[in-house]
Amino acid sequence: MLKPISKSYHDWFSLGLTIVDALDTMYIMNLADHFQEARDWVDKSLNFNIHRDVNLFEVTIRVLGGLLSAYHLSNDTMFLHKANDLGTRLLPCFNTESGVPYSDINLATLQAHSPKWSPDSSTSEVTTLQLEFRDLSRCTGNPKFEESVARVSLHVHHLEKTEGLVPIFINAQTGDFRSYSTITLGARGDSYYEYLLKQWIQTGRTIDYLKDDYITAINGVQKLLVKRTSKNKLLFIGELLSGGKDFKPKMDHLTCYLPGTLALGVLYGMPMEHMALAEELIYTCYLTYTRNPTFLAPEISYFNIQDSSQADIYVKTNDAHNLLRPEFVESLWAMYQITGNITYQNWGWRIFEAFERFTKVQNGYTSIGNVKNEINTRPKDMMESFFLGETLKYLYLLFGDNRKELNLKEYVLNTEAHPLPIYSS
Repeated sequence: MLKPISKSYHDWFSLGLTIVDALDTMYIMNLADHFQEARDWVDKSLNFNIHRDVNLFEVTIRVLGGLLSAYHLSNDTMFLHKANDLGTRLLPCFNTESGVPYSDINLATLQAHSPKWSPDSSTSEVTTLQLEFRDLSRCTGNPKFEESVARVSLHVHHLEKTEGLVPIFINAQTGDFRSYSTITLGARGDSYYEYLLKQWIQTGRTIDYLKDDYITAINGVQKLLVKRTSKNKLLFIGELLSGGKDFKPKMDHLTCYLPGTLALGVLYGMPMEHMALAEELIYTCYLTYTRNPTFLAPEISYFNIQDSSQADIYVKTNDAHNLLRPEFVESLWAMYQITGNITYQNWGWRIFEAFERFTKVQNGYTSIGNVKNEINTRPKDMMESFFLGETLKYLYLLFGDNRKELNLKEYVLNTEAHPLPIYSS
């Protein structure tokens, strides 16, 4: 990630994350010179034979997804060759008893392992590889990539769940969920649900269990996770702790991806009640921005469900940071694409103005430590690759002259906003 204030960087995986994540953004924005410069860097300098541990999920969604989308948009086979090299190096992660992959791998030694801090993988991580690996198989003709991730999806499909909802940790060796872990649509749970729908779309709506699991999960969300605040009856999505026993009125900003996913589902024939949920939830997500003097959302919001004399939404000091995340503007773009309602454009413009006012610095944009104080936002000198790969891309598409610039009947976007083609099966 870049450090725009100190003009430095944090080298996470030594894979040029910011460049690769932004390739398709540059292409979509018609920044031809920048794209060519980035393309030349990928061709000459991006090397995967490095003695370094990388995270399977992060490298798949950012680097593999970025290379594949650049290939599809530009028809430049160099990107596909790079993607094939990377995908091949990641395959040993899937060599487990259960087929559920290890979370980390050394790209040179090809030794895969669980994270150092836990024997388990994150559920969202092992179920958010499928779009990319399937597309790599379709492009290269090598079925191993798709077979590896399809096995994971089918395995998780057969596991016992709570009204279709999954715990956030799963063991790669046993293939079992950590039964007492949290159930959430936020961190470590979110994109499992997103990829149920998007895999079904990617494969021409031919894999019935993906559709069925998605519908069951959304029904479970409505039954167990949807609550309303005491004062103004705002709808939000909370969490279940201890394997589903205790409700916590906490919602990560990450959860604000869901309105866009729900709307996409409705475009493909899901129940219209999903759109009603999307419309209420996206409004609550918007309020997590408007309730702060910076007009920027915190990383986590809490909701008051007990005392109608107190405010609906409150933010804890340690959760008041903003990392320039894309989930809300992603949903704004999807909702605008599907409904044409310019309210979503107007909301997006106000948030763009807030980014410009409170996060823009001389050499980029910085995360901030406190959205509740417009005088002292505590800049963090950090710009994640997803700001260029996702946040700015979605804002550009939201305000673009052509609302159908990326046709949702032709492309499905991975969880890092990289467009991949929809196949017939």
